Amino acid sequence: MKNETKIDLGLTGYDEMFMTDQGRAENKLPRIYDIPLQKIDDFPDHPFMVRMDEDMNQLVESVRDRGIINPILLRPKEDGRYEIVSGHRRRKACELLGQDTIRAEIREMSRDEAIIIMVESNLHRSVILPSEKAFSYKMRMEAIKRLPGRPSKENSGPVVQNFSRDQIGDENGESGRQISRYIRLTELIPQLLQLVDDGKMSMRPAVEISYLTKKEQQMLAEAIEYADCTPSHSQAIRMRAFSKDGLLGAHVIENILDEEKPNQVERIRIKYKDAKKYIPNSVPYHKAGGTDLLPGAVLQGLSVRRERYDFFIRSVGWLACRRSHPSGPAPPPRRWRCPP
Repeated sequence: MKNETKIDLGLTGYDEMFMTDQGRAENKLPRIYDIPLQKIDDFPDHPFMVRMDEDMNQLVESVRDRGIINPILLRPKEDGRYEIVSGHRRRKACELLGQDTIRAEIREMSRDEAIIIMVESNLHRSVILPSEKAFSYKMRMEAIKRLPGRPSKENSGPVVQNFSRDQIGDENGESGRQISRYIRLTELIPQLLQLVDDGKMSMRPAVEISYLTKKEQQMLAEAIEYADCTPSHSQAIRMRAFSKDGLLGAHVIENILDEEKPNQVERIRIKYKDAKKYIPNSVPYHKAGGTDLLPGAVLQGLSVRRERYDFFIRSVGWLACRRSHPSGPAPPPRRWRCPP
């Protein structure tokens, strides 16, 4: 059987949790210290958020009842302080309980070793946002590339990069291509990345949008907020193509978002008996659809009328606002927002 190289994450084993200092010394295990919370700093660029959710409430109750069973992991700093590698949520729980110290293991390690442990020890969380995966995978891959024995930056190419992403994918149950998609999300501006975290924008269109410039992404974020809709995958691909040709402006983005998407087509369901008076008597019931719902041809007509109705409502609103703002601009043909 082929030997597989395993990374020692340094996580505390079950038997070690309840071992005394004497037992640790006999087994040559690291000692556990009570470290003041005020001497502990966050991990630089830590990608995982500490959320005040139900899981945190349960953790706080557990710490209150049983204390810190699994010590956190710290890395000593040159200024005499400590950098937290694993255990941000446990430290937060201690802070919420008003405790001054926390049980911790202190270990000397390099920056890249700390990154690997930090990422792997946090990916077991029950809820992980796409943005958290994105930045953690990126940090993990960069750390792998810097490990001893790896090719230098000048000599690394697509093969090395593919190996790194495939390695991360194998360790986390993802494909290498999916790892690359997550890492692309780190190129999104915060407003767009938040839409992905909130489930309002899917992964694939978000990946395409990540290739837009920051200025173009900002225009898109404003257009999304205004139109209250996000681009589909095909629309995002077209935006990327316009951007590549230097033709993506605010008007192009608005026109693309204005397009009707299949998953956003409004479906109107009207009972046949309520619409019968609008259907000629010469049209038999089975020709009208054969169900108790309005037939497709009539629905299509209602859809057109609905657009006219919406335009009429917008016009009435504009006239009311115009009376309060006589100097306001003339309404555009499709969109209009009342001036402040």
